[in-house]
Amino acid sequence: MMVELSCKTNLMNINKAVIFDLDQTLLDRTTSLINFLTWQTNYFRLVPNQIKQQFIQRFLDIDENGKVWKDVVYEKLTQEFMIKHISKEQLLESYINDFNKFSCCFRNVEETILDLKQKGYLIGLVSNGKTPFQEHNFYALGLSEFFSSIIVSEAVGLRKPDPKIFLLSCKQLGVHPYDCIFVGDNELADIQGAKDVGMKTIFFHPNSEVESIISDTNLHDYENFSEILNHLKF
Repeated sequence: MMVELSCKTNLMNINKAVIFDLDQTLLDRTTSLINFLTWQTNYFRLVPNQIKQQFIQRFLDIDENGKVWKDVVYEKLTQEFMIKHISKEQLLESYINDFNKFSCCFRNVEETILDLKQKGYLIGLVSNGKTPFQEHNFYALGLSEFFSSIIVSEAVGLRKPDPKIFLLSCKQLGVHPYDCIFVGDNELADIQGAKDVGMKTIFFHPNSEVESIISDTNLHDYENFSEILNHLKF
């Protein structure tokens, strides 16, 4: 009986999809970035230990949660901290090649993805960003085997919230938009973009003061990523 029930569940969900953003949704970008920067400042001896935390915080401030590309960030940092022994180009190359070594998920992400797969849902990724940088960050999480579609904006010449990138994900997954739920942390790029093509949405943001007024669901507990499973309403 249990086997039959499992089969029925899989058949019932096979044309339903859950599509995720990457940064600050699956990937704990802030923690990953801090860990990388701690290594980079030590490895290249960028600043004295006394101001290491100041340097890292300044990077985070200029970076604006990934909105500013790192050539600009490193140019400002090397000027402000008067770093002469290594160029901004070398630091950028290190960022591109080494960041993925520090990529980490939020808690319960792996268990949640596995649970979705076992329940028969199709799983996709749509991320804004550069290629192959974002792909490498995603692959480092060890989740790619569970995903039927992986899309990075630069690779396809489209960028969220453009409806075409969401429709491309649907095409690759073989589902209709109204059979999809999109999970992301950006109200414009993720939530508005997904809703514009008819997807349901879950706004996933760590700051409880930040709410989406257009998303179907607001979640804030990054310590309990699996809460998403309780809000899969197609």
